Amino acid sequence: MKTILIKNANIVNEGEIRQGDVLVEGDRIAEISTSISVKSSDTKVIDADGQYLLPGMIDDQVHFREPGLTHKATIETESKAAVSGGITSFIEMPNTVPQATTIALLEEKFSIAEKTAWANYSFMFGGTNDNLEEILKVDETKVAGLKLFLGSSTGNMLVDNPKTLENIFSKTKLLISAHCEDEATIKKNMETYLAQYGEDIPIELHPVIRSEEACYLSSSKAIELAKKTGARLHVFHLSTEKETHLFDNKKPLSEKKITSEVCIHHLWFTDEDYKTRGTKIKWNPAVKSKKDRDGLWKALNDGRIDVIATDHAPHTLEEKENSYTKAPSGGPLVQHALEALMEMHDQGKISLEKIVEKTAHNPAILFQIKDRGYIKHGYKADLVLIDPKAPWTVKKENIAYKCGWSPFEGITFKNRVTHTIVNGVLAYENGKFPNRSKGERLTFNR
Repeated sequence: MKTILIKNANIVNEGEIRQGDVLVEGDRIAEISTSISVKSSDTKVIDADGQYLLPGMIDDQVHFREPGLTHKATIETESKAAVSGGITSFIEMPNTVPQATTIALLEEKFSIAEKTAWANYSFMFGGTNDNLEEILKVDETKVAGLKLFLGSSTGNMLVDNPKTLENIFSKTKLLISAHCEDEATIKKNMETYLAQYGEDIPIELHPVIRSEEACYLSSSKAIELAKKTGARLHVFHLSTEKETHLFDNKKPLSEKKITSEVCIHHLWFTDEDYKTRGTKIKWNPAVKSKKDRDGLWKALNDGRIDVIATDHAPHTLEEKENSYTKAPSGGPLVQHALEALMEMHDQGKISLEKIVEKTAHNPAILFQIKDRGYIKHGYKADLVLIDPKAPWTVKKENIAYKCGWSPFEGITFKNRVTHTIVNGVLAYENGKFPNRSKGERLTFNR
């Protein structure tokens, strides 16, 4: 049985930071103590002096593009990039080609991940206007949840029939995750600016077209429906200050029926950045104003927002460099998410304890993930070490994504992920991948 001993780490876990050692035996955390001695000659010892040891990030929203869009990314390439950024588990979305809207197609994705994923994995099942029967067949102990696009999406994944929506909310036991933007509002705004600019709409108008109103209208309707039906609703990627007031912090997360998530890009960028980053920061929902960003930070820190994710959604550079109407929305983020959060910690925006709560503990609680998300005896050994004093600059040559670019290019982080352990395997160490980790299918205590 392989063992790894991490010595002298600043362990960030369950609301505190304390110095100590962590022993990993096989795929589990075997011991946590102030000092642990080496017990066998084949133990890999990592001296973590001055570094922070965190539970690996659980990213509850990624698009890894497989099957069907593998010129952009694959489960293998993006999960490997995720591991280099300290993400040890991911939940992937259904809008691939074909879309995961039947049990058979969903299981095909699981079989790809079983063979190729570097990190632990689950997938969302996709809801449409006409697949309620399939939704009701999904086993909630084996699948992360149900994804509903209540705004623009690819193919037939826009769920816009009110009767269908109410049926889904009333009948499924699955956790429903929703992309909330009102399609009619967006369409009307788009028509206005197409008439004015033609195809060459300035990118700065993206948050005007995909507006605060579009987000709030859709989020508030989804929440109203969840309250009416008793459904378990998780609203993805909040982007406006106004939406944060739809959520509360009156109950512990384990008792909440309506929860929310914010993504790295909405915490980092504002509409001022369109001038320099252009369509590279074109996301849906759009990056909006500084007021919105400040409101998201406030709600994140006071508990109205429960989870931080990436919404990693790579496209090729050639695709992104199109004009506004042709450039797809989305960008790659898994490699740099934790480092960006550490940078924001240095700016005084969030504590280390809160980073761990929102990226590891809370996703585990929210999705009821078994044996992950904490540094606890007997839990799966999904761990990440971060050196807070190891500056580096994001450049083409150190980007791990298949698409080969990052919205953070040119930015210097003061910190760096140095080691990532997945299921007890040291998969990433100082820029190299010494061992091939094998991600496991996440299981759920439901």
